[in-house]
Amino acid sequence: MEKQAEKQLEKQLESFILHLKRKTVVGSYQVSRASAELLRQWVHKGKWGNAKSLIDQIKIIGKKLINAQPLEFCIGNIVRRVLFIIREEYLTFFRNKKNGLNNDDYDDDDFETTSNNNNNNNNNNNNNNNNNNNNNNINNNNNKNNKYSNVMLQDDPIDDQEDIDFTETFPRLKAAIMDSINELIDELEGLHRNVAEQAIEHIHSNETIMTLGCSRTVEEFLKEAARKRSFKVIVVETAPSLEGQKTAISLSRASIDTTLITDSAVFAMMSRVNKVIIGTHAVMANGGLIATSGTHTLAVAAKYHSVPIVVCTGLYKLCPLYAYDQDTFNNFGSPGEYLKFEEAEFLENVHSYNPTFDYVAPDLVSLFITNIGGHNPSYIYRLLQEYYDARDILEDE
Repeated sequence: MEKQAEKQLEKQLESFILHLKRKTVVGSYQVSRASAELLRQWVHKGKWGNAKSLIDQIKIIGKKLINAQPLEFCIGNIVRRVLFIIREEYLTFFRNKKNGLNNDDYDDDDFETTSNNNNNNNNNNNNNNNNNNNNNNINNNNNKNNKYSNVMLQDDPIDDQEDIDFTETFPRLKAAIMDSINELIDELEGLHRNVAEQAIEHIHSNETIMTLGCSRTVEEFLKEAARKRSFKVIVVETAPSLEGQKTAISLSRASIDTTLITDSAVFAMMSRVNKVIIGTHAVMANGGLIATSGTHTLAVAAKYHSVPIVVCTGLYKLCPLYAYDQDTFNNFGSPGEYLKFEEAEFLENVHSYNPTFDYVAPDLVSLFITNIGGHNPSYIYRLLQEYYDARDILEDE
């Protein structure tokens, strides 16, 4: 039975890697959710005897997933979150044993029930079933953050983890880890709603908002604000993908006064704008962004006109890597999106570039709105300490 379970896990891993390479699973949220569920299955059914063995296995899996799609930063972020969970739960049990406390708070039967209930909902895309739980996610996340922060900040000799090898076994460790991973998946499910609930604090009546590209987080943020506020939205169409057109149509259907403009009109229209609200592909360690191509131009125009830029994002996009220029983390799409192949014979000496992303420096960003609240770019380093461990380096040097 154990060998059969291992083969099944390996098959699931290979299948997911294939989906990543073929880009049949796309989008930061979908990739993050699938990665978290895969790791949960590995913790549940994988063969490991102690935390060190599990950490080593998760690192190997994480490197394989990252190599399959290096620019999906959320994969590495989720793997690092799971590794952090494993370390923190182990330290909790280790500390309780040292202090003579009881480690039998977790019941294996309860963990099995929680895991099965989550598995039943894995393939259900109707998030309406989880609305009642989503309303409490911000408080739950804050409580969890406080737990992890206390572990890292309290003056306890055990927090010097260099002397801890994570090899001691605890019967209830698996249940505790599974419970925390389930909380992580619940956090992913409710993040759009948690970000949107903060909209009223940041959007006021009669304002003019500018946005670009197509972001579910930003769309729900604006739609939630429109329930109680009357404002205008200017959407940049974001050539050559023209994703902004989808956003404009979606906002218009929600009865929001929407204007669609070309990318070249950004600077001309910026003087009329009160606030820029955008999404992002990743938030880097210095507070900078890896975002949709065209975002840097938008950010520079906003800074020139002293217009604040607000970034709506989930914490799962927080990445402990650094980007120093436009080419550090970038991909180039086909020029066929804006050049006709029929004209190829006339373009022999033309060099064409179609970058997928822009790097936006942290000094161009005013505020991050996450599923646990608002943060300045300078606070990103603190969030890194709360969610990741410095030893969990997955990317190749």
